[in-house]
Amino acid sequence: MPTFREVEFRPGFNVVLADRTKESTRRDSRNGLGKTTLIEIIHFCLGGQTRRNQGLMVTPLKGWTFSLEMRVNGRELSVTRSTETPSWVNVYGDVRDLTASSKRLDGTLAIRTSEWNSLLGELAFGLERAPISKYHPTFRSLFSYVVRRGRDAFASPFLHYRTQQEWDKQVNNAFLLGLEWEHAGQLQELKDQENLLNSLRRAAREGLMEGMIGTLGNLEAERARVDSDVRSRSEGLDSFRVHPQYEEIEQEANDLTSTIQQLSNANLADGRLVDLYRSSLQDDQAPDADDVLAVYDAVGVTMPELVRRRLDEVEDFHRQIIANRRAYLESEIQRIEANRNQRELQIQSGVERRAQLLEVLKTHGALLEYTRLQELHLDLISTRNDLDNRISNLRRFEQGRSEVRVNKELLLQTARREFEERREVRERAINIFNLKSEELYNAPGNLVVDVTDAGFRFDVEIMRSGSQGINNMKIFCYDQMLAQLWANEEPSPGLLVHDSTVFDGVDERQVALALELAQREADRWGFQYVCALNSDTLPYDDFSSGFDLNQFVRIRFTDETEEGGLLGIRY
Repeated sequence: MPTFREVEFRPGFNVVLADRTKESTRRDSRNGLGKTTLIEIIHFCLGGQTRRNQGLMVTPLKGWTFSLEMRVNGRELSVTRSTETPSWVNVYGDVRDLTASSKRLDGTLAIRTSEWNSLLGELAFGLERAPISKYHPTFRSLFSYVVRRGRDAFASPFLHYRTQQEWDKQVNNAFLLGLEWEHAGQLQELKDQENLLNSLRRAAREGLMEGMIGTLGNLEAERARVDSDVRSRSEGLDSFRVHPQYEEIEQEANDLTSTIQQLSNANLADGRLVDLYRSSLQDDQAPDADDVLAVYDAVGVTMPELVRRRLDEVEDFHRQIIANRRAYLESEIQRIEANRNQRELQIQSGVERRAQLLEVLKTHGALLEYTRLQELHLDLISTRNDLDNRISNLRRFEQGRSEVRVNKELLLQTARREFEERREVRERAINIFNLKSEELYNAPGNLVVDVTDAGFRFDVEIMRSGSQGINNMKIFCYDQMLAQLWANEEPSPGLLVHDSTVFDGVDERQVALALELAQREADRWGFQYVCALNSDTLPYDDFSSGFDLNQFVRIRFTDETEEGGLLGIRY
């Protein structure tokens, strides 16, 4: 873009300065001039993550392409990245023997941003392109200590953002300090296993995994009961005899029972009818004519002869009727008794046949019944197998917890032993930090590095700490120490960049001392230091005689005009 102001940083000490002009008013601000944007561009070209409406991914910069030229690991490289296609970068220059997924005919690389990060990790820090461990240092995380961006990056020397995970802090700081960072990664893997086991245990206690985890005592007692049922069911199946016509025999027995019941009911009804007939036979008597004559004599009346003959005829008629009725009843009684005897024979025969059938049913079973018993038996076996699995899982669960504890303790022992073996490396870092803090405050600070049960522990102490200014100077001293440690490493980033935030709240005298210290150390150890400053906060009166900050200013931003910033536009 024609409005963009190119900036070139030289070896050693470099300053980006934002000026407030004489003509500016109190409402004018240097915010947005380009100090922070410059740091965003460095991160953008070196594979930083992008989010919509943040950083350079805003509407006014849509379609902008940024380029960065650099020297890394002895190579002259240039990289361009566009806000339109942030997932890809183009790399130019000395790309010989650099493996990449895509290479143009002219030898330049067109690669994905993720691959560019892996390549930069190898070139700047000597990282493996394909790390085998899950928790490992990454270029993006390491570089965020080299070039801190955003206020969160200045909350702690050991964090480049506030919500950074503990393992990420331990792994990357251990790597930067030359310690065995692998132990921090392995410890996190054990923590993951421990957290998973604890989550399963909590889920079981809260009923979310009912039936999956219990206690060994309860599960083994349940399995013993089920084993007994399985044996009993198995013995029953072994002695079970299947009759091929079981269902037919069962139906015949049921039919016989119904027939016997019907015959018995018929005999009962006929028995009651016979009793009635016999009672009727006893009650049937012919009328006596003498009884009628006696009535006439009692009243003193002589019965006429004609009437007497009529009574004899009626008496003979009734005797005939009664005789006929008795003959009928006696024949009916004989017929019914004969039927009852016949039914009794049928009942006896049915009872005997049914007894035979029931004996068969008693000693044999139906195929359907046998199949059902088999299904129940298989269900019991499945229940026992499930209990076996649960017991086995619970034992592995308990064993896993024990193994995690043992492995964690062994790992910590190894980490402490190798931590002691690297005492010289650790003490060098501590001494460098202490010397730098002493130059600022006339009292040595203290860099604390230790191995605890939670892994690496890092801390910094400076006399009079507590204010924001002192806390920022902890970060300044820590970063300067890292830059010095890495200055003579191969490969090395060879770079340290600070935004003006690092000097917020810092006493002017300490700012002057810090800037002079940074200039001396950058020249002495051969690393490049870039800091962004605001002109009205510079402690000119506190600089040593002979120290001219202006000679290190590589670019000035001003609020005097719209074009005074880095981008040449205001938004």
